[in-house]
Amino acid sequence: MSFAHAIATVGGLTMLSRVAGFARDILTAAILGAGPVADAFFVALKLPNFFRRLFAEGAFTVSFVPLFSAELQRNGRRAAQGFAEEALAVMVTVLLPFVIAMVAAMPWLMHALAPGFSDEPEKFALAVDFARMTFPYLLLVSLVALLGGVLNSLDRFGPFAAAPIAFNLTLIAALLVAREAGMPAGLVMSQAVTVAGVVQLVWLAASCRAAGIGLRLRLPRLTPGVKKLMVLMVPGAIGTGVMQINLFINIVLASLLPSGAVSFLYYADRLNQLPLGVIGIAIGTALLPVLSRHVAGGDHGAVRHFLSRALEFSLMLGLPAAVALLITAHPIIHVLFERGAFGPDETSATAQALAAYAIGIPAFVIVKVLSAAFFARQDTGTPVRVAIAVTLTNAALGLALIQPLGHVGIALATGVTAWMNAVLLGWLLHRQGNFQIDDRLRRRAPRLLAAGLVMGVALQAASWLLAPWLDGPMLIRTTALAALVGIGAIVYFAVAHGIGGVRLGEIGILLKRAPEPPGAA
Repeated sequence: MSFAHAIATVGGLTMLSRVAGFARDILTAAILGAGPVADAFFVALKLPNFFRRLFAEGAFTVSFVPLFSAELQRNGRRAAQGFAEEALAVMVTVLLPFVIAMVAAMPWLMHALAPGFSDEPEKFALAVDFARMTFPYLLLVSLVALLGGVLNSLDRFGPFAAAPIAFNLTLIAALLVAREAGMPAGLVMSQAVTVAGVVQLVWLAASCRAAGIGLRLRLPRLTPGVKKLMVLMVPGAIGTGVMQINLFINIVLASLLPSGAVSFLYYADRLNQLPLGVIGIAIGTALLPVLSRHVAGGDHGAVRHFLSRALEFSLMLGLPAAVALLITAHPIIHVLFERGAFGPDETSATAQALAAYAIGIPAFVIVKVLSAAFFARQDTGTPVRVAIAVTLTNAALGLALIQPLGHVGIALATGVTAWMNAVLLGWLLHRQGNFQIDDRLRRRAPRLLAAGLVMGVALQAASWLLAPWLDGPMLIRTTALAALVGIGAIVYFAVAHGIGGVRLGEIGILLKRAPEPPGAA
C-alpha cells in the first residue's frame, strides 16, 4: 500500500466515523441539550477518553509501533508476535487493577476533574455515576490499541481506523433505545460506552486473526523488549498527550464557568476533531510505521521523502480546513445542532469556541508529523520537554483569557499553544539534523497558504449570499451548507492548482497501490 493510499484509507474511514459521530452528537444535542445531565455525561466520557488518548493510543502506540516494526524488519513475524504477546500480558496486568481502583475512587477524582461541579450536588452525583460506568472502556480500548498497532505495522490500516465507527453506532443505538423506551438517556449512553469497547475489541481480534496473528495471553514477564517499551512510554505519555492534557485543563476551567460551558466546548471540539482526525491522525498513523521501518533500515533518503510528503499533505488539507471552520463556524453549528434543546444562544456560544479552536488545526496536524519523526527514532524524551512547556503555557493563557472571553478564551488558548508546539518541535528536530525537507515542499507551501486565503474570501462572500437559505427549513439549510462547503473546496483546489501549490493529476497517481519511490524501500 502506498503512503498516500494509507492516508486515504485511514482518513476515509475516520471520515465515516466522524459522520457517525455527528449523527450521535445531533441526537445528543436534541435529547440532552447543554444542561446539567449533558455536562455530567461529557465529563464522564472525557475521563476514559483522556486516559485512552494519553496512554493507550498515545504513549503506547508511539512506543509500541516503532519497536514492533523494528522487530518485524529485523527478526520476522514470529519474533514480532512474541513481543506483542509480552506487551499484551503486561498491559492487562497493569490496567485491570488501575481501572478497578479508579472506579472506586471516582468521587474524589471528580473533585479534581470538574471542581466546579461540587457546588451542584445533583450534577456532581450524576457525573460520578456516569463515570463509573464509562471508565472500564479504558481497559477495552487499550487492548484495541495494541491490536491496532500490530495491524498498522503490517500495513493493514483499515480495521483499526474502522473501529471508532462501531463505537459511534453503538451510542446512536443506545440513544434511540433510550428515547423510545423513555429511559434516562445519560444513564443509557454511559453504559453503552463500555459495551462499545467490547464490540471494538471483538472486531480487532478477528481482524488480527485474519492477518495471521492470533495473540495469546501469557503470564506477564519483564523481558528486555517490555522494559524498553515501558521506558519509552513514560515520556511518551506526556509527549503525545499534550493535546489531551490541554483539553483536560479546558474541562477544569470550563467547570468554573456557568452551566453549559463544558457542553459548548464539547460540541465545538467535536467539529474541530473532524479535520484533526481525518487529516492529522490519518497522516500520523500512516507515517509512523513507514518512518520506523526506514529509520531501522538506515534509509535517510526515504525518511526525508516521507517527512516532506507528510508535511505537504498536512498543509494541503489542514490550511483550508482551518480557514473554512473559522469563516463558517456559525452556519455549521446552526445547521447541524440547532434543534430541540439546542437554541440560538447555544449556537452562537459554540460557534465562537469552534472558530477559536480552528486557529490551531494546521499546527496540530504538523505536530502529528513532527512527533512521528521523533518517535520513529525511539525518541520520546524530546517531545516531553516541548509538551511540558506547551501545557504550562496553555494553562496560563487559559486562565488569563477566561475572564475577558469566557469559554472562548479557553478554546483560543488551545489553538494558540498548538502553534507553539509545532514551532518548538520543528526547531528541535532541525537542531538534531533530522528536519530536512525537499525543494518541492519549499516551493508549494507558500502557494498553498495563498490558495487558503483566497478560499477564505470566497467563503465569506458565499456565506453572505447564502444567508437567507441557511436560515430556511432543514432541507434547504442543509443544501445551502453543502453548497457552501462545495464552493470552498472548488475555489481552494482550483486556485492551488492554478498557482502550482497542487497538481491535481498527482493525487490520483498517489492514491494508487503503487510501489514506494526509488530509495524509499
